[in-house]
Amino acid sequence: MTKRKRNLRGEPVKETPTIGENKKIKSSSPLVDKLKITTPFTIQIVTGSYDGIIHGIIATISSNKTEFADTFLFTAHSSAIRCLAISPPPSTKQIQKIYLASGGTDERIHLYHLSAHTPSNIIAPSIPNILQNPIVENSHNRELGSLLHHSGAITAMYFPNRGKLLSSAEDRQISITRTRDWNVLCSIKSPAPKQTGRPSGDTAPMGGAPSGINDFAVHPSMKIMISVGKGERCMRLWNLVTGKKAGVLNFDASQLSQLGDDKYSSGEGRKVAWGSTEAGDEFCVGFERGLLVYGMDSRPRCIALPDKRTKIHQLYYLHVKKDYDVLAVSTEDGRIIFFSTRLTDLSACSDEDLKLNKLPSAKPLAQLGGNKVGISGRIKDFSILPVEESISKLLVVVTAESDGTIRLWQAQVNDLMSNTGKTEQIGMVVGVYKTNNRITCLKAFVLLPSEETTEDGDLEEKDSSDTNDNNSNSDNCD
Repeated sequence: MTKRKRNLRGEPVKETPTIGENKKIKSSSPLVDKLKITTPFTIQIVTGSYDGIIHGIIATISSNKTEFADTFLFTAHSSAIRCLAISPPPSTKQIQKIYLASGGTDERIHLYHLSAHTPSNIIAPSIPNILQNPIVENSHNRELGSLLHHSGAITAMYFPNRGKLLSSAEDRQISITRTRDWNVLCSIKSPAPKQTGRPSGDTAPMGGAPSGINDFAVHPSMKIMISVGKGERCMRLWNLVTGKKAGVLNFDASQLSQLGDDKYSSGEGRKVAWGSTEAGDEFCVGFERGLLVYGMDSRPRCIALPDKRTKIHQLYYLHVKKDYDVLAVSTEDGRIIFFSTRLTDLSACSDEDLKLNKLPSAKPLAQLGGNKVGISGRIKDFSILPVEESISKLLVVVTAESDGTIRLWQAQVNDLMSNTGKTEQIGMVVGVYKTNNRITCLKAFVLLPSEETTEDGDLEEKDSSDTNDNNSNSDNCD
């Protein structure tokens, strides 16, 4: 047994905190500091990494501490994982399981079953390890199989309901898969982009120019879809009823210049998401350093730019109240910036700006993280979970940094509705966990209370969504 070090006064030296301990950062928002969690809750966090590993962690958050435990560790892919997708939670009449899909650069989609309930017991590791993190064993967290219908790296996936899985890849295809038997119902293929601006000494073979789907977003009505691809300065609108192209909208050069893209940049959309305000539904297209917000008439409403020039990695619409969504954007400098895209919050444009076809700017409401709280690593992905329905709704923000650090932040919806006109610093760190893997993507959801589950062999389920999907719009694709 080794002796503990002592300082000059003869007192024991304080031990450094372990990886799973709670690390708090002082918040400038008094509302967050006074907020108390009445009932502890558990969050399931799933991360993908460059090493092809899917890491599952549960975080139990209470009023005074946050405890982490490992739930599963799958070596899923032979190369980097590009995206993850989690199905909506089941109804109370169904088996409490959630689908997990992972897509990587090895052209495969791996499928898993995850338990939707909080584990009843935590088993300490029997073999000594460096981290000494608790381990939770759950026989319901298991692999289902793989899908091999794509011939390129998987770029994005989405579960519109428990009956369908949409996936896109660098083969320029968006496939719709039925979860009942995991058969591909139909595939939508985007045309190859025109090869423009290629260098004279380029040795790429015929058809070897960059191409593929970067991202797609399905409208809540599940009738239309928007996609953005590589090598093209446009976005495509798809009709999911017929499975055919509905239109193409080119990006204006003057608007791209407002976002910092010049004629030598790719000008391609990287991310796309749907949201809504009191003016109606809208969608946002994310570029390398800025965002364009469009209305349902396909006309640009405004732009959203960080106050400092930085890259954008992920975007997400957070539902605050009826007909009001806040746009959340993660950046290269370790921040999540919240923008308001309501017409009343947009900046005014002068007559000269209107002549130059310049757009108004979205109003920055608040930011989370950044250099002000000592965080400078880029946030590759994040998830925002509303966990308490009350006057001051509690939000838990889960961020994943590229160095493998996962941070849990506590904030309130009221922090995003201030009218001070300044970008306030919100949020307080309630937990930090290091995975020791370079994270590329993250998903999280709130676990249901623990209860007796079904037998291990009873994994067959008949979702009510499957019966409805026989007459759904996606099945009508040709």
